[in-house]
Amino acid sequence: MKKIVSFFYCFLLMYSINAQRVCGSLSYLNKMGVPQYNQQELINASQNLFARDTFSNELITIPVVFHILYNNSSQNISNAQLQSQLKVLNEDYRRWNSDSSNTPHAFKPMAADCNIMFCLAQINPSGMPTTGIIRKYTNRASFAVDDAVKYSAAGGDDAWDSKKYLNIWVCNLSGGVLGYSTTPGMQADKDGVVIQYDAFGTVGNVRAQFNKGRTATHEVGHWLGLLHIWGDQKCGTDYVADTPSQSDYNSNCPSFPHVSDCSPNSNGDMFMNFMDYTNDACMNMFTYGQKNRMRSLFATNGIRNTFLKSYVCDSSLAMGASIPSDTLKATNNTELLNSNLTIYPNPVQSFFELAPKNGYEIIGKTIVIYNLSGKVVLKRAITNATEKINMLGVGPGIYFLKVLESDDNKMYKLVKI
Repeated sequence: MKKIVSFFYCFLLMYSINAQRVCGSLSYLNKMGVPQYNQQELINASQNLFARDTFSNELITIPVVFHILYNNSSQNISNAQLQSQLKVLNEDYRRWNSDSSNTPHAFKPMAADCNIMFCLAQINPSGMPTTGIIRKYTNRASFAVDDAVKYSAAGGDDAWDSKKYLNIWVCNLSGGVLGYSTTPGMQADKDGVVIQYDAFGTVGNVRAQFNKGRTATHEVGHWLGLLHIWGDQKCGTDYVADTPSQSDYNSNCPSFPHVSDCSPNSNGDMFMNFMDYTNDACMNMFTYGQKNRMRSLFATNGIRNTFLKSYVCDSSLAMGASIPSDTLKATNNTELLNSNLTIYPNPVQSFFELAPKNGYEIIGKTIVIYNLSGKVVLKRAITNATEKINMLGVGPGIYFLKVLESDDNKMYKLVKI
């Protein structure tokens, strides 16, 4: 696969007249002398990554580190505002958002739970406990869209290992910019998302039209390989089959149906898609095609595959002192909705208990534990309703558990420490 080294900066401009989002990506790249990225190359790369999960039904959890760069107290936004943004990301990428009911009936069959979640990192790159929040005073009144915010030497803050962390910089962006993002394949020290401090989260210092946290949802979509729904040109393409063609971006909050020159039918534009330019309160969905495109990056040999082996949200693996109390609790893999098994503890040091729930029956069935290469490391018949499994003979690492002779096709992630 040809490595994608070009990048796509999306920044959103807010005009004072109508608070409209505008993206200057292509003009920015031209001004900076960077060739326009090859959209077809990006989608071809994704298709070459076996558009599937590494394991079926696996919940992908992405560790996040927030870099807060502030020049005054209003820019030093609260933990509550940061946590409200993390909540929005989790709700939007799982379709748990309360406004999902606003998706028009015609588009509801396309609306997807992407099975992607986000957690604040609890271990820093040195292996020590962290809150996942870095606060730094900067003598810069604002940052331009030139990546200075990503370097300590330029008044910003250096990225953490982008193979394990999603870096999100929050700062004062100049020129009315709301945010911008790299796309998969960019150099590691620039990889991540930058968001305007008052277009971030849902509480605290946030401005109208952009107070629902959807700027970050949109920009993280770019970080996960999504293009704008209209393809950045009249009747363009985003290379996703179930997003209808539209003439251009939409702003404010149109009424359904909103038919444009390129609409394939009377349903018109999917203006409520997170990758359009409507107001935060008007956005509420990703499609199954967008879900598959994002998740393909985590497949074997995928650009984001290393995140499947990043467990820096588990404070029990940190060295030194316990995790600070203001850090958000990480999502527990054993508490996933609709799972049939409880695995405790996980991570496991020596033994774990396997217990069914929701009326699921495991007695008489066989469990198999695989390593990341797919090799069977343990196989055992279950004879008790709650079974104690010995992992002393298994080395540290990430493993997957499956129940045979069962209609449960899920793979359950185990971490052995």
